[in-house]
Amino acid sequence: MELEWGMVLLVLVGGFIAGFMNSIVGGGGMISLPIMLMLGLPTATALGTNKLSSVMGSIASSIGFLRSGHVNLHLMKRYVPLSFIGSVIGVYVVQLFSSDSLRTLVVVLLFGVCLLTIFKKDWGAYSTYRQLTGTLLFSGGVAAFGLGFYDGFFGPGTGTFLIFAFLLIGCSFVESAANTQILNCTSNIGAVLIFMFLGQVNWEYGLLMASTQILGSIVGTKLAILKGASWVRPIFIVVSITLIGRQLWLIF
Repeated sequence: MELEWGMVLLVLVGGFIAGFMNSIVGGGGMISLPIMLMLGLPTATALGTNKLSSVMGSIASSIGFLRSGHVNLHLMKRYVPLSFIGSVIGVYVVQLFSSDSLRTLVVVLLFGVCLLTIFKKDWGAYSTYRQLTGTLLFSGGVAAFGLGFYDGFFGPGTGTFLIFAFLLIGCSFVESAANTQILNCTSNIGAVLIFMFLGQVNWEYGLLMASTQILGSIVGTKLAILKGASWVRPIFIVVSITLIGRQLWLIF
């Protein structure tokens, strides 16, 4: 299907903004998915196509964070497989059941995350993480699998919840964003593989948006690394509030 220039511009600009947001705190799907739906794609295909463009952006961002040294490889080698498996199962399950019932729970959880981040002003300013204990290994594994499943099944707020999880174990905001990007990339790959298998990906639209989503991800990653918690924390709060508003809008 041939797009008008106005829609092409919307896809390109929306892709850049989505990539920029995703690379720092997540939430880019609030921009990219509605655009895919505006293009007239069926819901399942819009989800699959959005995952395709997100994968491209998250790979670019992951490379940037890996090069910066902010990724905890000791944690990632344990959690990446769980995130991938959870995402694959989530995409499969969403073909069978509606995910709309999760919206109210997501709003409540996001509200709690946002409040805690606002009132703990020095949270994430520096890293207090020391070592991987047995309890942390188990709880982190459950979170990686659960949020991978959530990303494949529903999606909104995945990056926010992952950053929050890493903050809880003592990572700084930048480290949390870096680790989140690796797991988000993993769950996106798992999800898009299933969508591709099911024939629910529009390659033309997905690659068009990916072209600027990659650029937005690179810019966002560089700024997050350069500015640190003073930059990431306020964006995290703003995106969390926006996600809450978006979900409330869809509920009511």
